[in-house]
Amino acid sequence: MFDLKVINSVLDQLEDERGIPREKVLEAIEMALATAYKKEYGKRGQFIRAKFDLNSGGAELFQVKVVVDPTTVIMDEPAEGEIDQKDSNEPNKNQFTEGDEKEHFNSEHHILIEDARKIKKDVKLGEELVFPLESKADYGRIAAQTAKQVIIQKIREAEKVSVLAEYGKREGDIVSGSVQRTERGNVFIDMGRASGILPFEEQIPGEHYRQGETLRMYLARVEETPRGIFLRLSRAHPQFLAQLFKTEVPEIAAGTVEIKAVAREAGARSKIAVHSVDSHIDPIGSMVGQRGVRVSTVMSELGGEKIDIIEWSEDPTKFIEDALSPAKISSVKINETDKTAVVEVTEDQQSLAIGKGGQNVRLAAKLTGWKIDIRGIAAPTNTEENTQTEN
Repeated sequence: MFDLKVINSVLDQLEDERGIPREKVLEAIEMALATAYKKEYGKRGQFIRAKFDLNSGGAELFQVKVVVDPTTVIMDEPAEGEIDQKDSNEPNKNQFTEGDEKEHFNSEHHILIEDARKIKKDVKLGEELVFPLESKADYGRIAAQTAKQVIIQKIREAEKVSVLAEYGKREGDIVSGSVQRTERGNVFIDMGRASGILPFEEQIPGEHYRQGETLRMYLARVEETPRGIFLRLSRAHPQFLAQLFKTEVPEIAAGTVEIKAVAREAGARSKIAVHSVDSHIDPIGSMVGQRGVRVSTVMSELGGEKIDIIEWSEDPTKFIEDALSPAKISSVKINETDKTAVVEVTEDQQSLAIGKGGQNVRLAAKLTGWKIDIRGIAAPTNTEENTQTEN
């Protein structure tokens, strides 16, 4: 019926290239064969199954009947409309559950237990008996047409599961893909086995993406939709910065240096707090690399985004001081209850502490998790105190 060389070649290709198990494809073929036979030759209400033989290329077809007795079904044949509603190619295996509505007896998919015992002495209620069906002369042509559509559908379902399993494990990692098209500011990415979207708000401001260009992105979320698996991507996510450093800094992969916090305004400036579990290793030096090669590589990937690397500290006073670099801090007064900090700086350091448009203090607040209030220290002439607050 089928060309075995073609079938086996397809099975091998789907398993090797798309990760779809052979068993899933064979299941699709058997379902297609059963559906095709029932459509052309089956009787209303029949349950038909097929067994495909990979050795011969042929298929055996069977009618399935469920063993019942007068206590498990209503002993009168259903009206034609009722058969239509219940007609499917899978027996109702839940019909014996207490409280379920009983089915009408249908000789096409039920067999009384006394008749069943003539075929199999130890048969039990609810058991399925199979009966071989007659092969039809033109069944091969019809089966091929129907099987094609069903097989394609089953392959898509299996591939969807396979892609979900693959990318589900990579959520939170860096992935690569090529730019397919841009639509209303959103960039659609070809990921090979799946499609991805880089939304406008997840792009680095000022970047422009060309069709066919290969991009590295952060896999923020794997979404299952009716149209397939969709990957939500980001180049603006703070963890994209963290993951880029992870690929560049062996000490992070080894676990001797840890990234404790990241604050980022994509395309402009970021702050990253690091800590070393080994007192002999300088965490900031590890991130910067010899002659700054490591941090330069990350900055280049981000289009020149400025990156401040600071050492994380359990002491909130020191952590806040370092987070406000490059400004020099005179004093920090913290309120543990409200998690607020009043930071005093000399007037010549105030603009540095606040940053252009409040960026420096804003990033420091995000990095530390503290509300920071910058106050200028009054000059000897008692000039009016200046204040800048950031949440």
